[in-house]
Amino acid sequence: MIKGIIIVNNHGKARIVKLYEAVPRGQRERTIKEIFQVVSKRSDNLCNFVETKQVSAWGADTKIIYRHYATLYFIFIVDKSESELGILDLIQVFVEALDKCFENVCELDLIFNGPKVHNILDEIVMGGMVLETSSLKILRAIRDMNTLEKRSTPVGRGSTTKMQARRGGQHRDAPGRRRG
Repeated sequence: MIKGIIIVNNHGKARIVKLYEAVPRGQRERTIKEIFQVVSKRSDNLCNFVETKQVSAWGADTKIIYRHYATLYFIFIVDKSESELGILDLIQVFVEALDKCFENVCELDLIFNGPKVHNILDEIVMGGMVLETSSLKILRAIRDMNTLEKRSTPVGRGSTTKMQARRGGQHRDAPGRRRG
């Protein structure tokens, strides 16, 4: 089972955090820091998974599986039953989906599009269990969500209500409209 997914930059600043096993609020920052310290100290020549007892929140049966792309670490924290290579492949699928959605994903995309990143992640993993590994199906679901989002633009954000349409598109207190 996947215990958590964390994306941090090279300085240890968490950009996306999704935890599937409870970590007390006060211990959350310390846990992220512990995980980043384990991952960032490793040489690029070493494998991308670590069995560690250094993560106090989840205990001894925890594995950290990660990939380092440019300025971001994509880190999955899992229990011992998960396949390391399967999770590395899952990280690749996640990054490819992000690249397709944001055209060469970078840290700023994660900062300014957090809800969309969480939606993409929810298409792949839900409740710590892998839902989908097909990039095509994930991208189709994201495209469908974007289409629905565009269709349901809230009032005041470019759309007009039926009442505004009857009045010629103006709100009753719109500038240039005479009251009286």
